[in-house]
Amino acid sequence: MAQINSSVITPKQASKMTIVYTMIFLLIAIAGLAYVKWLPYYQKSILAATSHSIGTSILGDKPNLPSASWDNAWSYSLAYFNSVWKAAVLGILLGSLLQVLLPANWLLKVLGKTNFRSTAAAGIAALPGMMCTCCSAPIAVGLRKKNASVGSALAFWLGNPALNPATLIFMTFVLSWKFTMLRLVFGVILTFGISYLANRFAPTVETADINHFIKKAEKEGSQSFSIRWLKTMKSMILYIVPSYILSVLLMGAVRVWLFPHISEAAANSLMTVIIFAITGMLFVIPTAAEIPIIQTLMSFGLGGGPAAALLIVLPSISLPSMLLVWGSFPKKVLFFVAGAVVMLGVLSGIIGMFIL
Repeated sequence: MAQINSSVITPKQASKMTIVYTMIFLLIAIAGLAYVKWLPYYQKSILAATSHSIGTSILGDKPNLPSASWDNAWSYSLAYFNSVWKAAVLGILLGSLLQVLLPANWLLKVLGKTNFRSTAAAGIAALPGMMCTCCSAPIAVGLRKKNASVGSALAFWLGNPALNPATLIFMTFVLSWKFTMLRLVFGVILTFGISYLANRFAPTVETADINHFIKKAEKEGSQSFSIRWLKTMKSMILYIVPSYILSVLLMGAVRVWLFPHISEAAANSLMTVIIFAITGMLFVIPTAAEIPIIQTLMSFGLGGGPAAALLIVLPSISLPSMLLVWGSFPKKVLFFVAGAVVMLGVLSGIIGMFIL
């Protein structure tokens, strides 16, 4: 008499497991974001409303003389990682769990296409995250490993900092509503427009390829959850952490050259806007740190134009964040995004020269 194979999972059981896994992921994401982002930002919004400040600039409270040193690199890295480590850990955790808990077929149907709907869905999904691009990078990497389209993964990656609702609130209280409107307009263009256009620089994924990815993911899903998660976590930590630490150290070492003291004559010039758009695109900061940076630099005499450029480029991407996603996107896409961020920063700066 033939024995019944009890290890075979019926479609009904698989559907229940998918629902359970999805709920587990959502609960972890909600609890993590509430602890790392939502509750602290609620307190910071009260501080911004009452004191018109959210703290000191991570670049310091006085102009720096141009000298790169190990002390500069170390002190900046300590301040930076002390600010972001919880969000960074959460990003790695969610990026790894996303690959083993969320159903591949659902992700591919929603985020796997190159149309604007997939890009928009990912951009909207980024709003509750409120992470910097370094902390959201592991999640973007996870989306790409699950074969989300370039536009969708970029929209999530860029939307986290560019359209951070908490940062917009802080900005209104600390800087002005004009800064907030500039950030909102250019943030929407970057998150939804540039991300959608970036699909043109990526290989076309046909419907047959999507079906192949779904079948492949279903086959991988038959493995033990713990084995799949440990493999994913190991891969992420080995790839992300070393490059992250080294690149932040590099940015800390050269930061005094990236943001030099500007003379009164050049404080609101087009050349300064262009220079700050490029250097700000490369530099790495924690979430919302652009606000005290701009506030402090303007107190030194920086004009509205360069300040408006920094408003867009500082949070959008950085050299460390691009290194974190380097293996997950086509190189042409990342160069396109970097160039687009600089261009949008320059446009914002030109507008800022006249209205700020």
